[in-house]
Amino acid sequence: MAKTLLEKWREEAYSETSDKGKLQQLWTDYFEKEKNIYAELLKTPDKEVKGTVKELAEKYGVELKIMVGFLDGINDSLVKPNPIEEMDEDTKVSLKFDKELLYKNMVAAGADWLYGLHEWNDIFTEERQKELYKEQKRSTTVVNEAKIYPNDPCPCGSGKKYKKCCGRK
Repeated sequence: MAKTLLEKWREEAYSETSDKGKLQQLWTDYFEKEKNIYAELLKTPDKEVKGTVKELAEKYGVELKIMVGFLDGINDSLVKPNPIEEMDEDTKVSLKFDKELLYKNMVAAGADWLYGLHEWNDIFTEERQKELYKEQKRSTTVVNEAKIYPNDPCPCGSGKKYKKCCGRK
C-alpha cells in the first residue's frame, strides 16, 4: 500500500538514518516557513482559511511536504481537526484554529519563535499572553503531596503520632 503524505513527511522529518546535515537543513527551512504561515494566519485570526492541501501549499508558497508538516503541527489547535492520517494533496482542509489553544500549544512545544510573534499582540493583550503562558506551564507541573513520616502528627487530627494512629498496619 502506498504511504500517505503524513507518513512520508514523518519518515523524512524524523528519520534516524538520514544525513544529520540534511535533516538539520530540513528543519531550519521548515521552522522559517512555519513562522511565516503562522504570521499570515494571525493577521486575520477569525477568518477561516480553507482549501486542499495542494492549494494551501501554493497559497503560502511552500512545498507540499512542508504544508503536510504544518498541518500535522497545527492539527491539535484546530476547532475541528483535519483527517491528517489519510489526507492526500486533494483533501480539503481547514486552518480554523482556537486562538487560546494555539497559543498554549506553542508554549507547550517550547516554540518561542511562534508564541513570540508580534501578531499575537493584536489578538491578546500582553497580560493575557502572560496568563495563557502561565496556565499552560501550570497544567504540566506535577505537584507531589507532602509525605507523612511516622513521627509526624497524624493528619486525622487525633493528636497522636501518625505511626500510632492511621499509620498502623
